[in-house]
Amino acid sequence: MKEITTILQAFAEIQHDAESSFLATVVNVKGSTYRRPGARMLMTQTGSMIGMISGGCLENDVFEHTRVSMPDGRPILITYDSTADEDIVWGFGLGCNGVVQILIERLDKGDLFNPLVFIQECFDQQQLGAIATVFGVEGVIDVNVGERLILKPDNHITTNISEYSLKSALIQDAQVALQNQNSAINKYQLSLGSVDVFIEVIQPPVHLIIFGAGQDALPTVQFAKALGWQVTIVDCRANEATKERFTIADEVLLSRREILHKQISVNEQTIAVVMTHNYLDDLEIIKMLLPSSAKYLGILGPKRRTEKLLQDLNTAGVEYTPEQLEKLHSPIGLDIGADTPEAIALSMISEIQAVLTNRSSGFLKNRILPIHQQNEIKEISIQPLQKLLTSD
Repeated sequence: MKEITTILQAFAEIQHDAESSFLATVVNVKGSTYRRPGARMLMTQTGSMIGMISGGCLENDVFEHTRVSMPDGRPILITYDSTADEDIVWGFGLGCNGVVQILIERLDKGDLFNPLVFIQECFDQQQLGAIATVFGVEGVIDVNVGERLILKPDNHITTNISEYSLKSALIQDAQVALQNQNSAINKYQLSLGSVDVFIEVIQPPVHLIIFGAGQDALPTVQFAKALGWQVTIVDCRANEATKERFTIADEVLLSRREILHKQISVNEQTIAVVMTHNYLDDLEIIKMLLPSSAKYLGILGPKRRTEKLLQDLNTAGVEYTPEQLEKLHSPIGLDIGADTPEAIALSMISEIQAVLTNRSSGFLKNRILPIHQQNEIKEISIQPLQKLLTSD
């Protein structure tokens, strides 16, 4: 997440300087590859490169394509195949035994279909969105590589795809991808050819709310920001909850437990960590967060302490459903033998990352399945549709 945030910031600066720029996006992979679909690299005319689309073996060659392969400025698709033994000799790969397809396009901030502009919009609104990008065309079809359909957070659709049957299918598939929060790669079979499309779900940065501004919160903020998360610090102590102590936090909120519910906004993407080291504060915070729509709730401290918190709330007449308790993680963190503030922070952030990616954590050497989920290109046959003409 930090990488795309850095790319967005760099693009804003490039536009201010009126410098030409290009975007390389991994749109499809097969086999073992370093990056997955959606990885991006921003390139400037002067040779600057922000982001990575490989382990470092493809970036320079991709940049060279912006100079020699795009005289008319139209998007192009480059395929790198490292499945052959000769690939190691030529130096385009590291023997990963995979195929990477990369879309390269010239960027214009005024372009309605500029992916970076749309991603920034999703980030600003803290909302999900979807981009369907054409990266392969075969046959005689009125569709071009680089054309897009954009599904905005408010469900508004923008597209420059004119082929009506393809557009109709993409609208439906983008909505399904957005609902399931799963990107997809589809091959659409039309009567006169086929179209390859990468449907990418845009996720806003993770919003981490840390309740507690003690010394142990400092490394937690640092790890979270290193991942590109948005971080809010909340505490009732004026000498602790200061921007001077948490310079890299996005927000530092001085509050009291009695009014927290009026000041804190929580949604389905919210990650909450409770580490106030104050029993009464924790009691009120958990009372507020458990029934909320927060995705994850972690509590620092022994399991017995959390059990007592829940028991006291139950005695006070507060009841919770099994589904609400399912998002509660206490003690928070992975079992890595952490016994310092930095190691404990690493343990907590690692567990949150595992939850976000639906992984159980553990040693990769013991994993039987591939590290990353393999792409399965879904082939979809669509029938020609005639656009209905209506009159008022």
